[in-house]
Formats: sequence, C-alpha cells, structure tokens
Amino acid sequence: MEAFLVSTGVVALGEMGDKTQLLAIVLAAKFRRPLPIILGILVATLVNHAGAGLVGGWVAKALGPDVLRWVVGLSFIAMAGWMLIPDKLDADDGARVQLGVFGTTVVTFFLAEMGDKTQIATVALAARYPDLLSVVAGTTLGMMLANVPAVFMGDKVARTVPMKLVHGIAAAIFLVVGVLTLFNVGKLFPSSRQDQVSALAPSEALHT
Repeated sequence: MEAFLVSTGVVALGEMGDKTQLLAIVLAAKFRRPLPIILGILVATLVNHAGAGLVGGWVAKALGPDVLRWVVGLSFIAMAGWMLIPDKLDADDGARVQLGVFGTTVVTFFLAEMGDKTQIATVALAARYPDLLSVVAGTTLGMMLANVPAVFMGDKVARTVPMKLVHGIAAAIFLVVGVLTLFNVGKLFPSSRQDQVSALAPSEALHT
C-alpha cells in the first residue's frame, strides 16, 4: 500500500500545472468530448508508465543495493527541485496528429509524457519500491486525479488552484522520500551480506 499511496500522491501533486495537464485543457477546449479524452489519457498513461516502471525495475536489479540507494535517493531530491520549476505546453502538443479525439489524445499524451516529470518520477518510484503493479497503478491514478478535473473544468482549474503551493507540497514529499531513502529508513535496501542473512534468519529458523 505504501508504494501505491506514495506513487498516487506525488504524481497527482506533481501533475498539477504540468504540461500534460495543460494539454488536457487544450484538448477539452478543442474537442468538447470529455469521455474519449479521458480514455485516451488512461491508455497513454498506462503504456507510458508501465514502460517507465520496467526501466526502474531493471535499474534496481542492475545496480547493487548500496549504489541503488544513493542513486534513487538523490533522484528523489533532484525531483524535488524540478517540481518547483513551472512547465509550459509546447505550441504543437495539442495538434500533432489527426486521429480522432481518442487517437489524438493517446498519441499526444504519450509523446508529451516522454521525459516529463511524472515519467521520471515513475522510474524512480519503481526503483524504490519492488511492487511494479502498485507503482504503475498509483502513478496512473495520480495522473487521472489531476487530469480528469482539468478535462471537465478546463482553464478554471489553472486559475483556481494555487500551483506554487501544490508544487511545493509535491517537492516536499519527494525531498522527504529522498532523504529517508539515503538513510535507508525501513531497511528497504539491504546494505550488507549480514543484513541479507538477518532477513533470512526467521525463515531458516522454521527449518531447525
């Protein structure tokens, strides 16, 4: 549950005012058909974040636990700083292709999410937590929580919600998670052979 809740929270907050949320507003204003836009966002996010999660899982296996702890911890701290930088929608993000409302949403959201804050966050979260399904489900839910209201309410969301405050909260969460990771709170990254032996001891005791 921790992986799911943390993933949902940081992505939902980090997505507020992000490029893809602005894209949702543009698509809603252009097509005025919320259902295919929402379905397109869901499909694009699932595909994009599943790939990002697999990359994070591969990174976790490729690096040793000590190196991984520092890489992931510093990545979260870097994400905290990145969250404080406002994002802008590229001029052509809302009209790259003509594939209908659903197809246009899938393609534009997938491309706009490439290298975006929330995709990088998904990679870091998947490296931090071993449960890929919970991470992807959480980041996808976070994206939907941020973007579905944007589809229905359009630019009212951007004018009503204080984006600096929201981004500040998201940055604080990333900073806390990053520091906790560096100090290995909860022993999520066994740092030595002795830690691994200790973790196996209860199961071995059952056989003695």
